[in-house]
Amino acid sequence: MMVGDGINQTVITGNHSVGDGRTTFNSSTFGALGRGFVAISITFRNAAGPAKFQAVAVLNNADLFTFYSCSFEGYQDTLYTHSMRQFYRECDIYGTVDYIFGNAAVVFQNCNIYSRLPLPSQINTITAQGRTDPNQNTGTSMQSCNFLAAADLAAMALPWKPYSRTVVMQSYMDSLIEPAGWVQWNGDDLALNTLHDAEHNNSGPGSGTAGRVDWPGYLVISANDAINFTVSNFISGDQWLPMAGVPHDGGLL
Repeated sequence: MMVGDGINQTVITGNHSVGDGRTTFNSSTFGALGRGFVAISITFRNAAGPAKFQAVAVLNNADLFTFYSCSFEGYQDTLYTHSMRQFYRECDIYGTVDYIFGNAAVVFQNCNIYSRLPLPSQINTITAQGRTDPNQNTGTSMQSCNFLAAADLAAMALPWKPYSRTVVMQSYMDSLIEPAGWVQWNGDDLALNTLHDAEHNNSGPGSGTAGRVDWPGYLVISANDAINFTVSNFISGDQWLPMAGVPHDGGLL
């Protein structure tokens, strides 16, 4: 366990990046390996800046890993939810391009997702989920989160791999979310049939689904389907989060 004095009070910072010759995996300011770790009230920052391209603040390759009341600050590829089961509660996440990405089974609950000003050649993409096989029990679930921006930005989610799975439910979407909501990866039309991107019961000016993409893999789902992506069902959180000592809601809110 690591416990800080609060967001922007305890700060772990670095500036490694792909722009300086690192790989994305090796650019992280903070890396997590192992099982059962908890981080509370800490800011994790990669200060490389937007011109350095991929620059990871946190690489999480650990199972049963919990972040509570933490902040993740970067631009492209801020938070690498690489693998295993992960839970984020009441965290702030800042970035520009694919800034929440990876192939973990991960739930973000009551988090603030902040899109920053990208480079002129870039668009904001919040998530890039990396599921490569339909048998993988992985995906990104965002429940009761706030999708916000400090500037007039357009943001959306990006299906990164052929079986990408991202579910946004019971969340607030500000006007930075474009009507289409989602954008395909490098013109990959085949993945549009196999991905699973879904929304359930969101609110806010960017939450309307009438203008969303018409991909076969995009759905507006019911509560009966959304419950599969809750803390209890998706990451078996009721079995291990009580030991972490952080609050969580097991089902739909």
